[in-house]
Amino acid sequence: LAKRLAASKGLDLTGVIGTGPGGRIVKADIEAGVGRSGGGAIRRNPTEFVQVPNNAMRKIIARRLTESKQQVPHFYLTVEVELDALMALRAQLNADAERKAGKGNPPAYKLSVNDMVIKAVALAMRDKPNCNVSWYDDAIVQYNNVDVSVAVSTDGGLITPIVRNADQKSLSQISTEMKDLAVRARANKLKPEEFQGGGFSVSNLGMYGVSTFQAIINPPQACILAVGAGAPKLVMRDGGVREIQFMNATLSVDHRAVDGALGAEFLQIFKRYMETPILMFV
Repeated sequence: LAKRLAASKGLDLTGVIGTGPGGRIVKADIEAGVGRSGGGAIRRNPTEFVQVPNNAMRKIIARRLTESKQQVPHFYLTVEVELDALMALRAQLNADAERKAGKGNPPAYKLSVNDMVIKAVALAMRDKPNCNVSWYDDAIVQYNNVDVSVAVSTDGGLITPIVRNADQKSLSQISTEMKDLAVRARANKLKPEEFQGGGFSVSNLGMYGVSTFQAIINPPQACILAVGAGAPKLVMRDGGVREIQFMNATLSVDHRAVDGALGAEFLQIFKRYMETPILMFV
C-alpha cells in the first residue's frame, strides 16, 4: 500500500524512515511526509558520514590545546566593561579619518573595537609586567617587550598573528597592521615569526554574538583574554535609569605563573583603559 501511495504521489522512498514493524515504511509514513513538507517525504542520506582528513595545522592545534588543558592549571576571571565612552571615541576617530580622506576616498584607517581591545591589553601588560610571562619548571620567564597574539580563524584552523610592541603603537597603526595580518593569515602567507611567540593572547567572538566564553591558554603564554559581544543594559546612573552598553571579558590564567590577585589587578587596569579610552593616548 505504501509503495502504491508513494508512486501515485511521485515520491522516492529511498532513505525514508519507516515506523512500521522492523522499520517498514507504512501508509502513515507517506501521509505524514506529505503533510509536513507539502508533498515531500523524509529522506535519510544513505551515506551516514564522511571523513575530513586533518591537515598539519589542525593536528598541531589539537595537540597544543590538549596539552594546555591537561598540563596547565587554568582559572578564570570575568569583568564587565562599560563601552559607551569607547564607542563614542571610536566613532569620532573614524569620522575624522573619513573627513581627512575626502569624499569618495578610502580613509587611512577604520578602527574596530578589537583594535582598541588590543591596545588596552598591551597597556595593561605594560603596567602589570608580571602578567607578560611564561612558566617553565626552572623559572618564570618575564618578557621585556609587549607582544600581543590575536586569534584569527582561517579555513585551516585557528592562528594567532602577533602585534609586536603593541603598547608603543597608535590605534591607527594597530588597526592597519591587524587587518594586514588577518588577510595574510587567511591566505596562509604569514611568516613563522609573525605568528610564533607573543606574551599574551586575545580571542574575540563578539562579532558572532557570543556574550561570554572561556578561552584555552596558548602555551607557553600564561594568559588569554576572551572578549564577548557588547549589549545594552538599563542601569541606575545619576539618579535616573540609563541604557549603557557593556561587554564581558574573561581572563584565562595559568595559576603556576599568575596568581588570582594579580590576574584581578590586570583586569582592573584593562577595564580602566577601556572605560576611559582617552588614557590610551597619554
